[in-house]
Formats: sequence, structure tokens, C-alpha cells
Amino acid sequence: MSALAQLKRHLRPGQVYRRKDLARWSNAVDRHVRQLVDEGRLEKVSAGVYMAPRKTRFGVAPAKPEKLVETFLGDDRFLLVSPNAFNGLGVGTTQLHNEPVVYNRKRHGRFKLDGRTYDFRMRPAVPRRLSKEVLLVDLLHNIDRLPEDKAAILPRALARAGEMDRGRLARAVKEYGSARAERLLASVLQPA
Repeated sequence: MSALAQLKRHLRPGQVYRRKDLARWSNAVDRHVRQLVDEGRLEKVSAGVYMAPRKTRFGVAPAKPEKLVETFLGDDRFLLVSPNAFNGLGVGTTQLHNEPVVYNRKRHGRFKLDGRTYDFRMRPAVPRRLSKEVLLVDLLHNIDRLPEDKAAILPRALARAGEMDRGRLARAVKEYGSARAERLLASVLQPA
């Protein structure tokens, strides 16, 4: 069996691979990757990142964003957040956003993966899942980036913080918050 055929055997539709992953199964990875891209067996989604297309009756399905980001980072310690989630806090945000934010420990900047732009932001610690407390802390940290009226959103966000579990909110501020979020929530987190 040829080395290219050996590599093809390892490809799974819908999976995302780094070049170094493919190098394990090839003796001429760059040449083989180029051939597979030309054949349509692989698609380049970013520098050094490739996807084996998964065909559906509607055409080629995009890779799952979580799988794309995990492969791009080479790490599963990240949190993928849509700023649209702020709308669920009930503080008056209504804008729809098209650029997901990826909190992680490795990369910072805006990167295009499979035709979609992701805003990567480095943090020393990244929560495993998104809670309403972490989301509120994130909103306060990013309040200047929001297209809404900051003067209208801030009092509502602080009022909402007063309704949340004080211990979980304090933990979210300590572990994932910025100095700005800590300062804004200081009055809410004061012992009663």
C-alpha cells in the first residue's frame, strides 16, 4: 500500500487535523497534503490546519467550531463564547454578534478558521463552562466594546449582579475577572 493510501485510511470525515498529526502517517506530508487538497479529500481551514470534509445532501458540512478551535490551539482548555449570550442576562443588551470569542491560554488576536473569524483572547485561567456569573463578569470587562449605551447597561448589570449568588460571583471575579470588573462589582460584593 502506498504512503498516500495509508494516509487516506486515517482520514475521518468532519475531523480536523494539524499538519503534525498528518505527518505521523506520511513520509512526505507536504506533498501528500497538497495532493489530498487537490483531490478534495482535505480542505485548508487555516495555516497548518486541515479538515476532512463531511458531505451531506446539502453539500459539505462545516467543521464543528469547538473541534476547529481545539485543533487550532492544540489544547482543549478554552471557552468559546458568543457575545450574543449577554442578551440572556436581561440587562438590556440586544445586539447580535457574528464573531465568537475564544478565551484560552495560548493565542491572542483575530484568526480566520474555515471562513469564519474568531476573536482569541488570552487569559491566565479559563472556566470549563459558562455560568451566568462568569458571563456577567465578562460583560463588565468588555462593556466598552459593546455597541450598546454603556450608561444604560451598567446600572442594570450591577443590579443583576446583586441578584446573583454572592459567593459564585466573587469566585468568578477572583478567577476570571479583570481589575475593571472587580472595581465595578466591589460595592455588590461588600459584606452586608
